[in-house]
Amino acid sequence: MEKSLLDILACPVTKGPLIYDQDKQELISLSARLAYPIREDIPVMIEEEARSLSEDEYNSYREK
Repeated sequence: MEKSLLDILACPVTKGPLIYDQDKQELISLSARLAYPIREDIPVMIEEEARSLSEDEYNSYREK
C-alpha cells in the first residue's frame, strides 16, 4: 500500500488514522478497534466487513 494512499484514508467509523498491516493485508483502526480487509489490493472500508481486534492485537499495535 502506498504511503500517499494511507495518508488520505481514515477509519469510516471514527475518522481516525489507520495502520497498514502488510502481513495480514488489513488496515487497522485503533480508535474503533477494527481491522478492515484489503482484497485484491483494494481496501474494503465497510464497518460490516471489518473484524474486531482482540485485546492482545490492540495492545500489540499500540506498542508499535
